Amino acid sequence: MILTTTKRYSVAEYLELEEKAEFKSEFVDGEILAMAGASANHNILTAKFLARIFLALEDLDYYVFMSDMRVWMPVYNRYTYPDVVVVAGQPIFTDQKQTGITNPCLIVEVLSDSTGGYDRENKFKLYRSIPSFREYILISQNGYAVEQYAKQANGKWILADCMGEDKILKLESINFEISLRDLYKRVVFTDS
Repeated sequence: MILTTTKRYSVAEYLELEEKAEFKSEFVDGEILAMAGASANHNILTAKFLARIFLALEDLDYYVFMSDMRVWMPVYNRYTYPDVVVVAGQPIFTDQKQTGITNPCLIVEVLSDSTGGYDRENKFKLYRSIPSFREYILISQNGYAVEQYAKQANGKWILADCMGEDKILKLESINFEISLRDLYKRVVFTDS
């Protein structure tokens, strides 16, 4: 991510600029950060996960959103654009245009080489400030590997690694599973 300016913006100014922008930016406590473009693997993995979970939850009391839906974290005065977001029950929107939500239960990020550490550490800390947030899925582009963080009843987060072509990712917050073989179909691994 690249800092686009040192000027400080209000949330209202950010939302107004974002509505007119040709590209997405995240809001970080008054600063606006431009988002980098995504690779083919990133798009394939995001689309596959989104399509499968959308169909699995379509007739249940969940809403599934793709990467154009912002997530608001008021504790940190922060907006982000996760790759996939699931809300249990009715979404609580931040605005009348319904461009941001405050109550995700599941967030999915497809990791890139440039933002993997940020997604794994910084964003995870931010997302944990959301009371409804229960599960975080990090999908690697470079091999059959998914990190699954699930919040337990006692408030502790447990990490489970799902690695290998024959593994099946089973979510804890939602009744959904997908094989890594299916998830990674058509992904071409490159040396990075």
